[in-house]
Amino acid sequence: MRIDIITVLPELLKSPFEASILKRAIDANLVAIHFHNLRDYTSNKYKSIDDTQFGGGAGMIMMVEPIDKCISKLKTERNYDDIIYMTPDGETLNQSIANHISTKENIIILCGHYKGVDQRVRDQFITREISIGDYVLSGGELGAAVLCDAIIRLIPGVLGNETSALTDSFQDNLLAPPIYTKPRDYKGWKVPKVLFSGNFPEIEKWREEQAYKRTKERRPDLLDE
Repeated sequence: MRIDIITVLPELLKSPFEASILKRAIDANLVAIHFHNLRDYTSNKYKSIDDTQFGGGAGMIMMVEPIDKCISKLKTERNYDDIIYMTPDGETLNQSIANHISTKENIIILCGHYKGVDQRVRDQFITREISIGDYVLSGGELGAAVLCDAIIRLIPGVLGNETSALTDSFQDNLLAPPIYTKPRDYKGWKVPKVLFSGNFPEIEKWREEQAYKRTKERRPDLLDE
């Protein structure tokens, strides 16, 4: 997978990709991340990428021209499966969306700033708009990092155990069940006996029951879906 990220703050985005699972995925050539500074595509000496909005109102708007130049240049080099705009009014990111995007080959992620982008960008280029929650950040960079983490970990070969991602919360609209590791007894806090019984059908049954119970208590809305 190749991910091209368009941003006005590439330095803010780079650190998540220099450690942990994301770095291992890049080093193993399972994913390629490229940052594009939008100011490199401006046509004025001040390298400004925003201006006041027509009709008046508070807040600056990201201009269409530098975004058009950047996206158009990228599209001459390869075909893109999706051009994603990170915005608070997009569809809320969930596991199903992450699963779907992780199967793509080439995507562009545009990070919004200020009051957002000129609507013509959304009309002409954007194929999907994604939010990471019902709140507003100062820019789309952190949201882009969250999206990248969610999709990259699903790419085959990224995680050490190929089945690990399949048992995460939300994969089947259930939260993950409780998990334990050694020691079996710590300060009298004991691990459920079924987990070291060796009876794998019973272990799986216990996990399914616990997942359902936890979901019912914490996120009953997922059961309604």
